[in-house]
Amino acid sequence: MIPLSHYLTVAFVLFAIGLIGIFTRKNAILVLLSIELLFNAVNLSFVVFSQAHGNLEGQIVTLFSMAIAAGEVAIGLAICILLFRTQKTIDVTDFTDLKQ
Repeated sequence: MIPLSHYLTVAFVLFAIGLIGIFTRKNAILVLLSIELLFNAVNLSFVVFSQAHGNLEGQIVTLFSMAIAAGEVAIGLAICILLFRTQKTIDVTDFTDLKQ
């Protein structure tokens, strides 16, 4: 049996990689992939704690979170495609016209 700390270490590393990706990348698609890494780290933590406590609530939350993440990816990619059609770039620093 693998200890709980190993799973949480993997979740922490995934979360850290996702945060670094969000703050260092300028490509919108890579930022979306980094957000997905954050979601996966949190989902892994939910499943691990659910298994450790012997209930299914964390796994149910993970299932809903995965459904929401799928919708987020579809909407995010649609926004990236629309921005590329209008701006001819997906560099997030070039999207200054979105500010109010």
